[in-house]
Amino acid sequence: MWKDSETYLDLLNFDYLVEVTKDIIENEDLSPCTIGVYGDWGSGKSSLVEMILKSYECNEDFLCIKFNGWLFEDYEDAKTALLGTIIDKIKEKRTLTVKAEAGVKKLLKNINYLDLVSKGLKYGVDFMLTGGLGTIADITLNQVASKLKSAGQEVNDEEIKKVLEGTFSKEEVRKNLREFQRDFEELLKETKIKKLVVFIDELDRCNHDTILETLEAIRLFLFTKGTSFIIGADERQVMYAVGKRFPEVKGNHLDIGKEYLEKMIQYPIKIPQLGIYEMDFYITSLFLQETFKKEYAEIIEFLKEEREQNFIKFEITYDLIKDKFEDIDEDKLKDVLSVSKQLSSVLSNRLNGNPRHCKRFLNALSMRMKMSKFKNINLDKKVLAKLMLIEYFKDDVFKKIGELQANENGKPEEIKLIEENKWDEVEALKLWKDDFWLSNWINSEPKLSDIDLQNYFYFTRESLQTTFFKSSYSLSLEAENILKGLQAGSDTLRNEAIKKSKTISEFESSEILKTLFVSIESSTEIDSNLLKSFLEWGEANENLHSDTLVKLSTLPAKAIKFTFIPNIVEFGKATGKLEDIKELTDKWGKENTRLKRTIEQELKQK
Repeated sequence: MWKDSETYLDLLNFDYLVEVTKDIIENEDLSPCTIGVYGDWGSGKSSLVEMILKSYECNEDFLCIKFNGWLFEDYEDAKTALLGTIIDKIKEKRTLTVKAEAGVKKLLKNINYLDLVSKGLKYGVDFMLTGGLGTIADITLNQVASKLKSAGQEVNDEEIKKVLEGTFSKEEVRKNLREFQRDFEELLKETKIKKLVVFIDELDRCNHDTILETLEAIRLFLFTKGTSFIIGADERQVMYAVGKRFPEVKGNHLDIGKEYLEKMIQYPIKIPQLGIYEMDFYITSLFLQETFKKEYAEIIEFLKEEREQNFIKFEITYDLIKDKFEDIDEDKLKDVLSVSKQLSSVLSNRLNGNPRHCKRFLNALSMRMKMSKFKNINLDKKVLAKLMLIEYFKDDVFKKIGELQANENGKPEEIKLIEENKWDEVEALKLWKDDFWLSNWINSEPKLSDIDLQNYFYFTRESLQTTFFKSSYSLSLEAENILKGLQAGSDTLRNEAIKKSKTISEFESSEILKTLFVSIESSTEIDSNLLKSFLEWGEANENLHSDTLVKLSTLPAKAIKFTFIPNIVEFGKATGKLEDIKELTDKWGKENTRLKRTIEQELKQK
């Protein structure tokens, strides 16, 4: 299995992103600067940061600091946590002169002051209530909190606010900020730090207040020569946080979040999704790491060099590796390349080339292979991988095949019929007969008709009750907003959401369809607007046509209202599944005779 965390080993073809980021950092004309490394969750932002850090490891002129705001947000004010971390790292990494020591002490006192200002409403009741603690430069939050507690005073927010406004005047705050900036620049010179590079990672995992506090802290350094801030985040999450703090002014037509981010981040670098060739390289590299532990470092270095010859369409082939490493185990190598080819194109398209989701899929595959070995059962990795693709992307089909194999000693007759293209003789799986993706899956190697699937389904039992990957996957902000639009009950918001259907991965589209249907089937009375959203979302995504029909067919006739029929029939007409809809509505009509006339009239019009 593979560790689900960032790495400095470049398996994602990020070398050009590393170099362009370094070029901005090292350009004196662009200093100070802020660089945004943007990408979806799991796209490789943290790994890109690690690669840049690694490249500066031996450069004495550079001090690189990595700050994770997510780790601090429950314990400290984000601004002071960032400032304190920077000062602490300078103390740790540099031998300080007497002058530098004095500078550090002054800066730390200023940080304490800023901490009091930012947390004033919570802790910073002044000396008038507590009896006095000395000058502002000498006090800390803990001292104030302790004094308040020992004084046993009860004060409301308004009283605290009035005291703070008198204690921390605007002029005093501005003075301390100017002093901080000047003293910090002097400290960099005294410690011979030519370039300070601060990497702020996981910002999009933080709450909205922490995101804004961190960005505000960065502003303190925007005029300090030699400083660079690299922010790794999903830009949509940051813009959303800004929008929550600063509501839009009606009529100004400005995207506040976008405007704010563009002012803060001078150089945006966006991480692209992996293409098929890049995904193939990534998956193959991971399997090579698992299979050839001793030779791996040498193999991957060789492959990276070879990729430079044609990095756009580079393919790892058996002959390429075998010619270079003559003593390598041929059978294991063939197995690695076979499984990689089997998975790469599907995972690239369905997961929008997301490395983390890909790695989680492979970890689940590896974990199940290990489980089978512990039970002394030999599973074919290629067969298991094929079944897991249908489990991940077409779980309704997966569950149906699971039911069939359980009733037919592990060898469903319908699988054999489909592989022979005899769809007319199929019953349980017939609703998927026009599903292009499923047809490709059926025709891909290895064939399943002669394989006993009982052992394979034994190790996937948990996913027959629930979606196996649901716990490790969360919708992107874009997908969440689309889902909200579909659930809103407004035609305008629904239409806007459907227009955005191509902006998210096929997997997320499928997850949205499932979420809508769970709401439909779990309600005591089906909401017509929700059903309309479900049908129109399924219609807008070709890969969801069959899944929409299958889910629709599970609804009982008694739950179907007369007003639902036009939309249901329209879905059948628009997707080319009118015959299947006729069959379904005929079943409903027999079960609920009151529906029969409405169904007949609607179908007659179509």
